[in-house]
Amino acid sequence: MTRLSVNLNKIALLRNVRPLGIPSVTGAAVTAIKAGAHGITVHPRPDQRHIRTEDVSDLAQLLAQHKNIEFNIEGNPFHGLLDIARSAHPQQCTLVPDEEAAATSDHGWDLRRDGERLRPLIKELRAMGIRVSLFMDPVAEAMPAARELGADRIELYTEPYARAFDTGNAESELARYTAAARAAAAAGLGVNAGHDLNKENLPTFLSAVPSVLEVSIGHALIADALEYGLAQTVRDYLAAISRVGAKT
Repeated sequence: MTRLSVNLNKIALLRNVRPLGIPSVTGAAVTAIKAGAHGITVHPRPDQRHIRTEDVSDLAQLLAQHKNIEFNIEGNPFHGLLDIARSAHPQQCTLVPDEEAAATSDHGWDLRRDGERLRPLIKELRAMGIRVSLFMDPVAEAMPAARELGADRIELYTEPYARAFDTGNAESELARYTAAARAAAAAGLGVNAGHDLNKENLPTFLSAVPSVLEVSIGHALIADALEYGLAQTVRDYLAAISRVGAKT
């Protein structure tokens, strides 16, 4: 079954509004884990506008007590991510080509432009025993290059699919994601996915795109949690994933 990693960035964003320490990022992680989440994801940005360096350290200490829960740290490797990885030693680093001032990640890597800069960083992360995933657009032709650079997985950037789903035009986008996932698998890469996935569009995506190992979901999941509670929302997302698995 596809694994669910809960992205806690929005918990930290709310916490940072006032100097009260609430809501607790580690507290949210504990709630998500108890509800059945398979992993925790954070994206520490250089401006620390949501997840802060100390959050990463606190989560690393917490997750050291939960050996079956994966810690996934996202970020741009050219913006200090490797220093964080050396300290926290997560199970996975997802390398994302976002600019420092970007509101959110909005495109995958251009490996023709950035591949050789990425190569030694990927090698260093893997030497530390950290799985490396590259954030990629659904372009089938780019997948062999991702593998050649040494990546273990790719994470498909799913915002274009989510937009198409909202307008009733998901089919053509899904064809691109299916082709990209198959090309990744053929190249020897594992496939993750994330960005703007939610309870409504997730089952359709997983039903169409083969062998997705992990989805990382934050914004929609935390928004749902405001209405239904974090624990129940995590269970709802896991149920949506399980229903797809039962059909395949």
